Amino acid sequence: MHIIITDAWLAKSRALHLSGLKLVGAGALAAVTLMLASIASYHWFFLEGVRQGWPGFASVARLVHPNDAGSKDAYMRANLDAMARKLGEMQARMMQIDSLGERVAGLAGLNPAEFKNAPGSGGSLVASRDISMQELMQALDIVDVSSGSRVDWLTVVESRLFDQKIRQTLIPTEKPVDGVRVGSAFGFRIDPITGLSALHTGLDFPADVGTPILAAAGGVVVVQEYHAAYGNMIEIDHGNDLITRYAHASQTFVKKGDIVKRGQKIASVGSTGRSTGPHLHFEVWVAGVPQDPQRFLAAGEKIATAKPAVTGPRKP
Repeated sequence: MHIIITDAWLAKSRALHLSGLKLVGAGALAAVTLMLASIASYHWFFLEGVRQGWPGFASVARLVHPNDAGSKDAYMRANLDAMARKLGEMQARMMQIDSLGERVAGLAGLNPAEFKNAPGSGGSLVASRDISMQELMQALDIVDVSSGSRVDWLTVVESRLFDQKIRQTLIPTEKPVDGVRVGSAFGFRIDPITGLSALHTGLDFPADVGTPILAAAGGVVVVQEYHAAYGNMIEIDHGNDLITRYAHASQTFVKKGDIVKRGQKIASVGSTGRSTGPHLHFEVWVAGVPQDPQRFLAAGEKIATAKPAVTGPRKP
């Protein structure tokens, strides 16, 4: 009798346990169904609100869907504003180029007024507005044309400065013997051999045999020969009827037809020809007339003194 009661109780317990599982499953299914129904209801309600234009739904729709027309307009406006600011920076930089161009044009001997393409403008900013794409493109076209004209003008300035530099390199302003003082100047003097008054047509630079002789300017060697009076002699043509002569050399390192640069070693000091001791006899001829070389060398020293010293970056 005791065993029968126990079996019945176990059967009843199992039935209750199975009923509990079914209850939990049914509850979960009901929860999922309710959630899906809520989502569907919200979705329908949201779309209906957007379509009907209910208050507040348009702003929410823009947040949920950022690729709509309003957001695209805002994106385009932000880009236009950024481009407009960059355009303003470019225009400010063009003004700096104008100022620099005026100064450089003055150095090149050109009229700085020709560099100005447009009159200045400005004034107090009373009100501002958003720039349109059409206005931005027009402003960019103006900057493009203006920059092109400035490039052309600066090319002219560069060409003029280059011509000036070339002319300077062809003027004999470089001392032909470095670190040596002039011994005998240009003009009439007592000839050291005859003892009579005679015209000395150049400058004498007394130095040891073998001391380098440098080209006073760039040019073309037109004479390299031995002369009875000048000894081993070199003549360089610098153009514009200007010739320099280097005499009494012990050795020569260039020949006729060579192109030499300013400061290039062309010979060595010696005492060949009509000479009483080692020295360089240096002459400058213009249109066949001997000139005082000291005038040219003094001009070179003046130019070197006028050049600003090269310094390092400024300390803040």
